[in-house]
Amino acid sequence: MNLFEDIERNEKQELLNLRRELETANRQYYVDNAPTMSDREFDEKMHRLEELEKRYPQMNDPLSPTRHVGSDLAEKGNNKAFEQVTHRYPMLSLANTYSEADIQDWLHHLPSDVEIVCELKYDGLSISLWYENGTLTKAVTRGDGQKGDNVLRNIQTIRSIPQHIDNAPAFLEMRGEVLLPWENFERINREREEQEESLFANPRNAASGTLKLLDSNEVARRGLTCYLYYMLGEHLPGQTHYERLQTARNNWGFPISDAIRVCHSINEVMDFIHQWDTRRKELPVATDGIVLKVNHLHQQEELGYTAKTPRWAIAYKFPAEKQLTRLEKITYQVGRTGVITPVANLQPVQLSGTMVSRATLHNEDFVRQLGLSEGDMVWVEKGGEIIPKITGVERGEGEMAAKDYTFVSVCPECGTPLVRVEGEAAWRCPNDKTCPPQLCGKMVHFVSRKAMNIDGLGEETIDLFYTKGMLHNVADIYALNRDDIAVIPGFGTKSADKILAGVEVSKSVPWHRVLFALGIRMVGETTAKKIARRYRSVDELQWATREQLMSIDDVGEQIADNIIAWFEDMDNLEMVMRLRQAGVQFADHENVEKVEDNPVLQGMSIVISGTFNLHSRDEYKEMIERYGGKNVGSVSKKTSFILAGENMGPEKRKKAEELGVELKSEEEFLVMVNGRPEA
Repeated sequence: MNLFEDIERNEKQELLNLRRELETANRQYYVDNAPTMSDREFDEKMHRLEELEKRYPQMNDPLSPTRHVGSDLAEKGNNKAFEQVTHRYPMLSLANTYSEADIQDWLHHLPSDVEIVCELKYDGLSISLWYENGTLTKAVTRGDGQKGDNVLRNIQTIRSIPQHIDNAPAFLEMRGEVLLPWENFERINREREEQEESLFANPRNAASGTLKLLDSNEVARRGLTCYLYYMLGEHLPGQTHYERLQTARNNWGFPISDAIRVCHSINEVMDFIHQWDTRRKELPVATDGIVLKVNHLHQQEELGYTAKTPRWAIAYKFPAEKQLTRLEKITYQVGRTGVITPVANLQPVQLSGTMVSRATLHNEDFVRQLGLSEGDMVWVEKGGEIIPKITGVERGEGEMAAKDYTFVSVCPECGTPLVRVEGEAAWRCPNDKTCPPQLCGKMVHFVSRKAMNIDGLGEETIDLFYTKGMLHNVADIYALNRDDIAVIPGFGTKSADKILAGVEVSKSVPWHRVLFALGIRMVGETTAKKIARRYRSVDELQWATREQLMSIDDVGEQIADNIIAWFEDMDNLEMVMRLRQAGVQFADHENVEKVEDNPVLQGMSIVISGTFNLHSRDEYKEMIERYGGKNVGSVSKKTSFILAGENMGPEKRKKAEELGVELKSEEEFLVMVNGRPEA
């Protein structure tokens, strides 16, 4: 094989790898709302893929990420998911760049008499609002560009979006961006941090996750907002994009941003970009660039579209903002589960409109990889994220490398020697009996909204009551005395009555939330629901074996071992006894889990992939458990078969073919478990 053949083979393999990598990144960004790749890295990889596909046209694939937009569609087979609606007009993405030279090049290739409308590029979730005879009838997400999810009920919680408009055409579509303001984003992340839940990386991911919630009351509580930026339909007013936006705002009351300018030269466009690169830090919502659109609609039509982007628009993305500052000291925080998190205490520096003096360092490995030590000059970055992060160390020429970093060996709160479980990145304090942050953290988790939801007991109140000796564990909450609370400065009888009323109401909280409230390590809200569905009382769960627990979807070895260890602790059993005596619900007599006499799937590991017509995914998962099987998320040699619906994931199909794993349709599956193919 000569050099050129070797290069070609490597580049073709790179092309295939990029397609897989970008599809995964698309899913993490649009569906999971947990991106692991920065926007810039994604765009650079996408441009490289486009370059390779032009070089090797014989490897054309209509399903390539270069040929379609990322999809945020919810699972169609889930009977709780949203109705999917086909867009009247395809909802495409925008070509984008980080280079001002590219913007100037794009402008040079447009007609000489062109006007450009410059707008802020808001960093949220795209939405299409349908008005029929003046009434808002649908609110459709981008989805895959051809169809999206109708999230109308959740959009109706946004007060700035009109439900009815007067003197409107028969059909009007307004497109825009759903956003979560910085203030609300910070509040939600604080709440999640208190529960030791994963934090939203940025407001865009938080907005996306919020818009797909099934509880519209929770959506309203989070406080979304919206800006609209494009009008579609027939017999619409105006001959330019700018005129239509003004009509939408002035005549119909749509939320249209004031940060819009019609530009007639490259200089005016660049002035707008430079102005907002600074001013955006003052805005209450996240922006990550500027969108440039040809103003006259007839020119937009003449320029047309590529397969996934309009030729008459482009987005310029701001570079991530970063500042150089000094790492003054590394301190350590103790979480509810004993995890020790190193924290960088910085010389204060302004980023994205806020003063930053602290940044998480995640764990010991993260600190070592960056080569950090106290006194270093470090780069701190926010970009589209509200959570500051250290991205690098700046050392002058000839400056020595960092000293060897030593992580603390004992708990900074109670002095207990730390432990590190094999395979985990975190060090822990094993003293969950007397370590103050762990004790208070468990109580804060117990009273939280998604757990027992005890009104009046927050983090500060629990810390105060702990300091005064009134609380030592969660069972003590049900022994609080009105007179003891009332005499504390700042409380009084009204505050005491409010707290005790909240305690009383919590006694009716259902079993699955009580299980979540107990704070068993790695048993989150969703996992607690699945466990409680299988074991409908604490008495049943207490005696479950490792194998029985691992047969529950999402329960692996670690979670099963954590549950068993929790119930082997006599202090925990005593606490459960006290809570039961206080009236807390440790059983669910309404949702009795049906177990079939004929467990035809006993011992089988089954993967579900695709969308279904006869039952929802959740219903199929329950059937698998009911007939003795185990739901697993990924395909391996141990997979018994895949329950394959429509639009099965290509990666799972490929893996199944490689390993020889059988695919069963839903009809074949139903025949297998109950002898008939119908629902």
